[in-house]
Amino acid sequence: MAITRYTLSFPLLLLLNNALHAQPVGLRVLEVKEPITDTIVPVAVMYPSSDAKPYAETQQGPYSLAAQRGAAIAAGKHPLILLSHGSGGSMFGHHDLAASLARHGYVVAMPEHAGDSFRDRSGFATDRVLLGRAWQASAVISAVLVDAQFMQHIDATRIGAAGFSAGGYTALLLLGAKPDFSRFRPFCEKYPKTPEICDHTTRTIRITLPDPPPTADARIRAGFAMAPLSLILDADGLKDVRSPVFLYTGAKDPVLIPAENANRISKLLPNLYRYREVEGAGHYVFLAPCSAELALEAPSICTDPRGVDRAAIHRQIAEDAVKFFDGTLK
Repeated sequence: MAITRYTLSFPLLLLLNNALHAQPVGLRVLEVKEPITDTIVPVAVMYPSSDAKPYAETQQGPYSLAAQRGAAIAAGKHPLILLSHGSGGSMFGHHDLAASLARHGYVVAMPEHAGDSFRDRSGFATDRVLLGRAWQASAVISAVLVDAQFMQHIDATRIGAAGFSAGGYTALLLLGAKPDFSRFRPFCEKYPKTPEICDHTTRTIRITLPDPPPTADARIRAGFAMAPLSLILDADGLKDVRSPVFLYTGAKDPVLIPAENANRISKLLPNLYRYREVEGAGHYVFLAPCSAELALEAPSICTDPRGVDRAAIHRQIAEDAVKFFDGTLK
């Protein structure tokens, strides 16, 4: 019996499609010194690899990373994305997005912000973090650009920033946003039942640097901000954000209420690329889907409202991020 092209094509297309989209991903973890506040910033870098196993996994605490530690970087010049975690987060909190970008040809640098990570909250409610996050991000970009392994494989003219929550705010700072910390107080008077934001220490930001340098980084050409802390940004503070911004939020976010954050600034950004609300979703939906171990340790950040499919949402986020950066950087 003759075998038709159709009977072969469906299973073969599935196999070929999986193979084509299984670009190997490498992983390195570095340390970077941020000179303004003299702090050490750990940073994980995920990148397209020439020799990693296609379906390699590396276990890092409760995170299973789709990457092979120490693999060689793929030939060519790749765009660079700085990916910033939220307050109290981890450099691996968005590992799935980083892996998706790396599979599509991006080098992704993920700092673990000194003073504002799960292991170090010493800078909470200080300018050392609320401004320093951007300085740390810029220091990481500079370090990766001169790293012996990466320097020949990154196109320094194609750099973007992405982030979640305080990390989304960090991306906006890098693009030129200027915060007004006095906006915390009226927000907390209006919404006293938002403890993640309105801890008593947040109402008065501790200023430790009398003459802080700017936070904008002219090397960054586009920003992808997920549920960004933006209640402290007004029209005047956003007027210099001239690069394209893709803005995401959870429609039912109780932490960074959309009406006071993402939804409000969507009308103020000079060059909004797209604004997308995830129906029914809360704040932490933007964190990578949790392992069973992490779900037991931190159920509050791993549990979504009924009907919200975090894995499906992350597939859409990854698709949007790749298309956005392809369009704005490539």
